Amino acid sequence: MNGTCKRPAAVELRLSAFGPHRGAVFPLSPLTVFAGESGAGKSAVLRALALLGRLADGAVLAEAGASAACTPLEAGPDADGRRGFRVGCTVDGPVGPVSLDLAVQTGPELRVAGERLSAGGRTLLSTALVDPGLPTVQAAWHTAGHAPVTRAPLPGDRLATALVPLRVAGTTEGQRTVLAAAEQVLVALRGVFPMDPDPRAMRRPARARDVERALLRGDGGNLSAVLARAEDECPVRYGHLVNALRAVSPRPVAALTSRHRDGTGPGGFLAEVERGGPSGTVPVSLLGGGELRFLAFALVLLTGPGILQVDQVSELLPALQLLTVAGDDLDRSLGRRQCDELLALAARMCERGHIRLLGTVRDAEWAGCLEDVPGAAVVRLDAAGARVPVPRRVR
Repeated sequence: MNGTCKRPAAVELRLSAFGPHRGAVFPLSPLTVFAGESGAGKSAVLRALALLGRLADGAVLAEAGASAACTPLEAGPDADGRRGFRVGCTVDGPVGPVSLDLAVQTGPELRVAGERLSAGGRTLLSTALVDPGLPTVQAAWHTAGHAPVTRAPLPGDRLATALVPLRVAGTTEGQRTVLAAAEQVLVALRGVFPMDPDPRAMRRPARARDVERALLRGDGGNLSAVLARAEDECPVRYGHLVNALRAVSPRPVAALTSRHRDGTGPGGFLAEVERGGPSGTVPVSLLGGGELRFLAFALVLLTGPGILQVDQVSELLPALQLLTVAGDDLDRSLGRRQCDELLALAARMCERGHIRLLGTVRDAEWAGCLEDVPGAAVVRLDAAGARVPVPRRVR
């Protein structure tokens, strides 16, 4: 974390008290895979990052996914009956490493208990729950003007860092430092795209009117509409997508056609796979769950944020935007060949610097092949959520 990164990126995630994790600190590489059995806390890591991403986008706590389920089970209430969780991250970028730490009270009511934005050993912004009877927190941010600090109440159900650009004028050097740090964190977190493709949703037909502005959802439910848009707008990348599907399909793939109109009702269509020869064409509704999940992940890795349901940062050039895909259960329903191709594709795309992947898998041995990939890291968790050595893959 040396401050030379042009595209803001989350390089560390801290789960001080979140779900099954206590005092956990996870460095994040461009390609990071968490491995472990069900219940090891892999998905909690993704939920924490997704929560920060939604808060950075302006969501209130309840909309962002903050709830009592985020509170460690063994964490009892304090003397006032309050319980909660603590989570944070470090974002590297043009202004250097910037840390965000957040404490949320989940009971007896959901609200922010405290927040701190810091860089270079200095607290740039902090909030505190001074009066539980008020719906606000007391905020203080670095000014370095006539007054060293500015204080004001802010809503107690939102991330203060996301409100700073609306409240700080930027007239002093100190204010500009706060704005730069906050904007770097927001840009990185707003680029988080939680993804867990649902084959059942992906088999649903699309309508022609949905194609023009189609943005892929995290469950892949509008896959056919997004494929139609990608085929029109990104023919080169679409060709790479077809090649990736061809490499893992158990049957021949001559082409992936985005619009198949038979049997889907008036105005509806489904993408279809052209098998070639006597096999003819097969609508995506008949593909296996593993093929569909592979197709959705490959589509995201190859196309980037342009056609995904993720916040676009209008103030930033597209070349400087970074997408962080938070992919849950990357190996679910996938065969070994599909898994290998997906990881190889992820490694290639992450190396280019426009996409980062934070994923979870159950097969730690399979994920172990990433140990030799530059810019990749594997974190294996045991049943208690603690790190254990990653087994080397037997080839």
